[in-house]
Amino acid sequence: MQALIALSRAIDKLNAFIGKYAIWLILASTLISAVNALVRKVFGVSSNGFLEIQWYLFAWSFLLAAGYTLLHREHVRIDVINSRLSKKTQVWIDIVGFGLFLTPLCLVIIYYTWPVLMQMYASKEMSGNPGGLIRWPVWLSIPIGVALLMLQGWSELIKRIAFLTGHGPDPMGKLVDVSAEQELAEVLRKEAQERDAKMLQAQAASEKTVPQV
Repeated sequence: MQALIALSRAIDKLNAFIGKYAIWLILASTLISAVNALVRKVFGVSSNGFLEIQWYLFAWSFLLAAGYTLLHREHVRIDVINSRLSKKTQVWIDIVGFGLFLTPLCLVIIYYTWPVLMQMYASKEMSGNPGGLIRWPVWLSIPIGVALLMLQGWSELIKRIAFLTGHGPDPMGKLVDVSAEQELAEVLRKEAQERDAKMLQAQAASEKTVPQV
């Protein structure tokens, strides 16, 4: 079990590293978009290559960050029923989901994507748009991104099995690495609590100062 836990930690580190720097692809896409728009407005010149590189970079950023998103439990979940179940039942649902749904789906996507990617690479297929880009680099993001997602699914599966067997902490507990959005939400929650407390104190003080008739 310790070997599997070590594997899980290695996968977590891999996706944490990749996800941390995938954000720069979005910045690059934004800058390219801004420069392309400026050149088009000022000089009346544009290029389909600049337009396509934007969604190339977006595709890479979102697919590379899929495993990172799963690591931080940020994928959309419907917890109306799941949140009412016991901790053990929730863990078992995740085990079934990662083992019987996520893993086969990722394998199917990789299986059907890889031959198309190899065909594009061999034929040097180009975009149908004038001045467009070669196609295989953006298709390469699919098997790589899905493989990272599948690996993270295995990591989460190991964590839940370790929890059930008493070899690991609660996988549904608080994340150590808190995102900026979570930090902001926590700050706003504390500020709201402090504001409500001050309002209650002011209300209580005003009630004491009201003269009795």
